[in-house]
Amino acid sequence: MAEVHHETVWFTGSVQGVGFRYTTLQVAKEFEVTGVVANLADGRVQIEAEGNQRAVNAFITAVEERLHGYIRKVERVSEKRAATFNDFSIQ
Repeated sequence: MAEVHHETVWFTGSVQGVGFRYTTLQVAKEFEVTGVVANLADGRVQIEAEGNQRAVNAFITAVEERLHGYIRKVERVSEKRAATFNDFSIQ
């Protein structure tokens, strides 16, 4: 299976209970990305996104721009790996 660009992104701030995951899902529909968005027990939100590097970067940038008022810190880790997801969903 071909490798894809994969990013794991953690958002810290007032990111739970504000529609962050739903908004992220809506933004994902605008890009050719697959993955998942989930609330974490420590209060952060995590996104895992896959696709070509340009699409994934544009998607993450769009999420940051639309939700910037809630985000205090963003951490990103990227890698190339086999595709894991078939669509984009909320966990």
